[in-house]
Amino acid sequence: MPLDSYVTLGRSGLRVSPFCLGAMTFGEDHGWGATEAASAAMMNEYLDRGGNFIDTANIYTNGHSEKIIGDFFAQKSTRRDRTVIGTKFFCNLHEGDPNGGGAGRKAMVDQCEDSLRRLRMDYIDIYWLHNWDRTVPVEETLRCLDDLVTAGKIRYIGFSDIPAWKAAEAQTIARFRGWSPVVATQLEYSLLERTAEGELIPMARECGMGVMPWSPLRSGFLSGKYSRENARSGPGSIDTRRTGLMGVPREADYDVIEAVDTVARDLGVTPAAVALAWVRGRPGVTSTIIGARRLDQFRENLSALDVTLGKEQMDALNEVSKPTLDFPADINRDLVPMLAFAGATVDGVRTEVSPMLASSPVRY
Repeated sequence: MPLDSYVTLGRSGLRVSPFCLGAMTFGEDHGWGATEAASAAMMNEYLDRGGNFIDTANIYTNGHSEKIIGDFFAQKSTRRDRTVIGTKFFCNLHEGDPNGGGAGRKAMVDQCEDSLRRLRMDYIDIYWLHNWDRTVPVEETLRCLDDLVTAGKIRYIGFSDIPAWKAAEAQTIARFRGWSPVVATQLEYSLLERTAEGELIPMARECGMGVMPWSPLRSGFLSGKYSRENARSGPGSIDTRRTGLMGVPREADYDVIEAVDTVARDLGVTPAAVALAWVRGRPGVTSTIIGARRLDQFRENLSALDVTLGKEQMDALNEVSKPTLDFPADINRDLVPMLAFAGATVDGVRTEVSPMLASSPVRY
């Protein structure tokens, strides 16, 4: 599946690449990111291979990520309208300013103008609410987003890291009011973080939101550089600048890491490619956000586009990473089909007869 095999993002008319170039690593301001030259090289590689989807945020490297993207496209202006560029708002870049961040109207308008200035662009394709602002009525946020669409400042709306119940409420209000809907949601999702399967992913599919996983390699834990052996050797054996920030895998994580390594050896590909291929093939997933600090890492991640996991491999990975989900996920998955269909085969799935029903032939 090449980058130019585009997919429709949620219930919208927007078509994007199956892998989205994440720009959180653009800029060295936090001590571990990519240089401006490396960032430009990754964008060139991505666009030359048919990619059309770039994701950033106002907070990434304190605005430097947006500036790097803006400077890049200022030199390649003919590519701007062919590229879907999204950025996020919410995070405050102004110390001591109570209206510098969040999702209130004043903060949102100012953040949008600042992002447009750094990006050196007239519009943002997708404007993402980065986090849930508990202090602001959701109607205020939604109406301001709709006004920004009407003004031509943004074209689509997305949510990131919003609780499922709040995202569903917001989508319902937007539809009822006739405001611009939320077309996609970003959430953490990987073989080491599958709890989104309980509420967030089902909500997104029901509400017409495309699912965009971030951290599909779980902060590099699934990249192939981590193992029980190098964990025993100490953190110095791992080549990463973010260990101090992101930590290291838990003991239970290594069961999943080893299963990924086994599949990778069987297929003759990298563990990162296997982990990314698994995420890309999951129900509801539209476009997966991938990023890197170096061009060689980015190319390695793109190799996942050529990897197809067989049923046996998918089953093995699904089983070893099986999550514990919140109530009532187990009931909905295991008990409800039995109670509803009583042994019938529905949509290709055969159900069982419940023991209560089978216990007696008498019906009243």
